[in-house]
Amino acid sequence: MATELHLLLVRHAIAEERGPAWPDDDQRPLSREGHRKWKRAARGLAQLAPSVDLLLTSPLTRAFQTAETLAKAMSPSPKIQLFEALRPETRPGAMVTALRAKSPKGTVVLVGHEPMLSELAALLLHLQGPLEFRKGAAMLVVTTGLGTRGPARLEWFVTPRILRDVAGKD
Repeated sequence: MATELHLLLVRHAIAEERGPAWPDDDQRPLSREGHRKWKRAARGLAQLAPSVDLLLTSPLTRAFQTAETLAKAMSPSPKIQLFEALRPETRPGAMVTALRAKSPKGTVVLVGHEPMLSELAALLLHLQGPLEFRKGAAMLVVTTGLGTRGPARLEWFVTPRILRDVAGKD
């Protein structure tokens, strides 16, 4: 029997607006509001998520900041690894290939961007089209072969508001 892999897909939290203040989009950080809301949502996600074996993030600043806040909310706090395949322009098939090369086990968090996360979820779940990932949303998918052994199983898909509700009041 194949071993199950739990993939926790997380879209980065609310970032600063694109524009002249951030000519290099890779460097665009979370906004003050995005950081505040995500800090609480990350506490909620830490309550919902199983223990994490590997936390991979896009190298873009807003995704790394999202991953960093999530890692701090978890106990034990997983080590964050930059993962180039989580860049927004990566095609989902290439992302799966790169992830397979890491031979992941257990529960893996992938912090990334749209439209790649929606397309990745659609690929894994064998859906006709992508799902909308709001900023700060999270999805837990269970697979036994990263798309090579039939569709993955969707465990849950939650909005950032639900995650903040799970966390409770500050």
